[in-house]
Amino acid sequence: MFLALKEIKKEKFRSGLIVAMIVLIGYLIFILTSLALGLAQQNTDAINSWDAKQITLNSNANVDMRQSFLTKKQVGHLSRQEALIGETSVVAKAKSHKQLSAVFLGLNNNQFVYQNLNLVDGHRVTNSHELVVDTAFKQEGYKLGSQFKLNGDNHKYTIVGFIKNAKLNIAPVVYGQMNDWKSLRAITVGPVGSAVVSRDASYKNNANGAKTYTKQQVVDKLPGYQAQNSTFILMIGFLMVISLIIIAVFLYILTMQKLPNYAVLRAQGVPSKVLVGATISQSVLLVVSGLIVATLFTVITAWIIPANVPMAFDIPVLGGVGVGLLVMAMIGGLIPIKSVVSVDPVSVIGG
Repeated sequence: MFLALKEIKKEKFRSGLIVAMIVLIGYLIFILTSLALGLAQQNTDAINSWDAKQITLNSNANVDMRQSFLTKKQVGHLSRQEALIGETSVVAKAKSHKQLSAVFLGLNNNQFVYQNLNLVDGHRVTNSHELVVDTAFKQEGYKLGSQFKLNGDNHKYTIVGFIKNAKLNIAPVVYGQMNDWKSLRAITVGPVGSAVVSRDASYKNNANGAKTYTKQQVVDKLPGYQAQNSTFILMIGFLMVISLIIIAVFLYILTMQKLPNYAVLRAQGVPSKVLVGATISQSVLLVVSGLIVATLFTVITAWIIPANVPMAFDIPVLGGVGVGLLVMAMIGGLIPIKSVVSVDPVSVIGG
C-alpha cells in the first residue's frame, strides 16, 4: 500500500486522469441505474401499493387489465382479502391546464384497496365524480377542489385527495368509484370490473372465462416493461465491460512505463508479491477514489433533479453497482500482473 501511495503521489496527473475517467463512468452507470429503477417503479407503483399477490383477469385479455372485462358471475363472492378494480385510460381536460393522460381505477368503498389508500392530502372518494389523484396532477397546477373532465364525459370530476407514487405504466393514476368506471367505459349491463386482486397468495378463481395470475406475471406483461428493463440492463452491462477494458488499458500502460523501476526493485531483492500488491492496491485506490466522487455527484443530482424526472436512488442497488465496478477494476488490475512478475532486471536495465 505504501508503494502504491508513493506511485500515485509521484504521478499525480496520470492518476488524476484515471480517477476522472472512473468518475465519469461511475456517475453515468449510477444515473442510468437510477433511471432504470425510476421507470420500473413508475410502471408498477400502483400495483405494488395494493399489496396484491394474485390477480384475476378475463382469460382472453392477454394478461392486460385494460383489455379485461369480468362479469358478476366470473367475479363471484369476494372475501375481505379480495377487491374488484375497474381500469381504463383517460385524458384529463381543463381550460386552465394542459391535457394530462392518466389511468382511471374504479374502486368499491368497502374493499381493502380503497381502505388502504395512503393519501398525502385531502380525503378518500365518498361520492360519484370525486377523484383521488397522483401528485403528478399537483405538479401540473391542480389543487384540492380542482375540476376537470375525463375523455368525452360531460360531467366534471373533482379532486378530493392526492396520493403519492400512484402510477401505472408511467401514467398517473386517478382513483374513483366503480360507477364512474362503468360510465367512462359506457357499460350499462354485463361487465362489473376489470380485475379481482387478492392479498391471499393461494387465491384462485376457477370461473369459466376467468384466469388467475401472480402479480409478477401481470407486471411482466405491462406494455414495454420487460423491453425497457432489458435495454437498461444491457446498457449497464456494456458499460461495466467497457470500464473493465478502459481501466485495464490504463493500468497496463502505467505498469509498462514503470517496468524499469520495478526491475531496479527486483534487483534490490524486493519480492514479486510486493510489486504485485502495489499494482493491485494502486488500482483499488484509484477506483475507490473515483467511485467516491461519482457517488457525491449522484447525491447532488438526487437533490437537484426535478420531481417529474422518473429516477429512483436506491442505496442497496447503487451500492451493488459500485461493488461491481470495483470488481471490474480488480480484474483489470490483474491483467498487467504478468508483466510485473516476469520482469527481468538484467534485460530491462541493460536495455
